[in-house]
Amino acid sequence: MKSRNVMYFTPREEELADLLVQIGLKKNVAKVLIYLAHTEEATSRDIERGTDLRQPEVSIAMATMTEQKWVENRETKAENKGRPVKIYRLSRPIHDIMDSIEQEKKREITNQLRLIQQVRDYIS
Repeated sequence: MKSRNVMYFTPREEELADLLVQIGLKKNVAKVLIYLAHTEEATSRDIERGTDLRQPEVSIAMATMTEQKWVENRETKAENKGRPVKIYRLSRPIHDIMDSIEQEKKREITNQLRLIQQVRDYIS
């Protein structure tokens, strides 16, 4: 059996994930994003262990991140017979991903302010 190093969250990484949750990311997406930002690539199983998330939570996070084009994957043969193993990595630098999160939040804020102004105009 091969031995592999699996990274685990430090308190600082937990704090960073919590900040992303406060910004509006889902907890599982925030944890997987931070995990992948600190490693070149990882299997789903590595991510599960390192983030303390269950397989369905990792899968949901991956679907969300793939939709956002934040993550890409490749398949490799499993050591034994069976399904190929997917290996994930960020598709672009974490700073670029943070820029896109910031832009989305700015759009949301602008929209909310516009709606507030519409309500003000209506009640005036």
